[in-house]
Amino acid sequence: MSNPLANIFPESSSIPDAYKLDTYLEQREYLIDGELKTWQGDLAPVLSPVFVKDGSGYTQKIIGSTPLLNAEEAMKALDVAVRAHDLGKGEWPMMSVADRISHVETFLARMREKRSEVVKLLMWEIGKPLKDSEKEFDRTCDYIVDTIKALKDIDRHSAKIIEEQGFMAQIRRVPLGVALCMGPYNYPLNETFTTLIPALIMGNTVVFKPAKYGVLLIRPLLEAFRDSFPKGVINIIYGKGRETVGSLMESGRLDVFAFIGTNKGANDLKKLHPKPHRLKAVLGLDAKNPAIVLPDADLDIAVSECITGSLSFNGQRCTALKILYVHCSIVDTFIQKFNEAIKKLKPGMPWDAGVNLTPLPEPGKTKFLTELVEDAKKHGAKIMNEHGGEVNETFFYPTVLYPVNDKMRIYYEEQFGPVVPIIAYDDVEEPMHYVINSNFGQQVSIFGNDSKTIARLIDMFSNQVGRINLNTQSQRGPDSFPFNGRKDSAEGTLSVHDALRVFSIRTLVATKTTEENKQLISTIIKNRESLFLSTEYIF
Repeated sequence: MSNPLANIFPESSSIPDAYKLDTYLEQREYLIDGELKTWQGDLAPVLSPVFVKDGSGYTQKIIGSTPLLNAEEAMKALDVAVRAHDLGKGEWPMMSVADRISHVETFLARMREKRSEVVKLLMWEIGKPLKDSEKEFDRTCDYIVDTIKALKDIDRHSAKIIEEQGFMAQIRRVPLGVALCMGPYNYPLNETFTTLIPALIMGNTVVFKPAKYGVLLIRPLLEAFRDSFPKGVINIIYGKGRETVGSLMESGRLDVFAFIGTNKGANDLKKLHPKPHRLKAVLGLDAKNPAIVLPDADLDIAVSECITGSLSFNGQRCTALKILYVHCSIVDTFIQKFNEAIKKLKPGMPWDAGVNLTPLPEPGKTKFLTELVEDAKKHGAKIMNEHGGEVNETFFYPTVLYPVNDKMRIYYEEQFGPVVPIIAYDDVEEPMHYVINSNFGQQVSIFGNDSKTIARLIDMFSNQVGRINLNTQSQRGPDSFPFNGRKDSAEGTLSVHDALRVFSIRTLVATKTTEENKQLISTIIKNRESLFLSTEYIF
């Protein structure tokens, strides 16, 4: 075993007390109709990607378990959400925007009390470094604050009566109905809440199923959800998707499907809905984001951004750079600098200071990545960096593959891990062809300084991807920017403002501009006889 991995996993006694999980977290609670119910059936073990030294070998930490609910319990959650919505007549969808904001603010305050617990579980469940786990929690809180501000802006803008062509009207946003929210394991808090919170605050009732991995970290928030919202508004279920989510879809009673995962998973689930035209889908899916390094690029900037872009959180991000196109005149120097930068990345456990590389949470992931590497080698690629492709249990050392071609799986498949394929190109038409013919269309990063070449690429890629990054890695933030994709990469657009719009629909009250109608509208508003028709401002 080579040095970087030989002592990667700790002995139990060496784990800092502040980050130890001393007790097995057996979770049987789930939330339906404002009550924390106790599941008496089977449980799913929660395996941490962290192993501990056990004599001469290693033992994987099993940190807890979660309820394996069945279709019957899932349908109970849906029944409650449908009843709470009550065809739009329920307490929550009829509640004023100001009151719904108050409920979300109550939840946020309770959520902040659980920061240390959630951060610790992020580290243990998905191997996310301490600093990144803290950032995910804090960014999620900031997102909720920004969502509240954005909704106030929308509501203030909607408070006015407009007059056009002999008509007067008020236009407001109203909820869509019952939403199913499902998040990803790589950002099980942040990306889940970027759909869950907008769905709730806009007045939808929700069935929420946590990610497959990173599920225990929702447990500290169950009571906050229960106490902050009216009964039936938020219902949290657990279990295998095929036994729970499939039944929900087949019922045809879901109005919104918010899902972040694979396009295959999304397609399979959407097909189960009997009336797909009535199902609003908000999907964040696969990506194969390329970087294109032009011959005049600043190599120090390009390497630094590509290192972060391809290997941040071990490359387990849909927004990660998944394939690098480097001009043939600079590819050797680029690879040399890239490999030197990899050597500076610190492997270790999530709580280690300054750690960059951590174990992978998906069972079988190291085997999958090894297969991609072996396939690439079979078709002519070489591992370019020292220790590339070495494995120790759940740890996979970053691997730079070069030269990569279209016979290799890594050319097409999203690795979602620390494998970095590099292609040398002579003509910029080559990476352009790749982007145009890819099944995915989330983002692209361009590194260079020639304005004419970059302008040409911008104009071409603006019709292929959702975001073009200049001399910087691909990424989601800031959260005020639209986050979307084309082809198999997304459906719908998310940002602080866009998410509020995607979980609602514009509805208006209109009438001809006559004195009688003006008086009618004025009376309703003056006497506060309608929640919808109102000119009150939220400050």
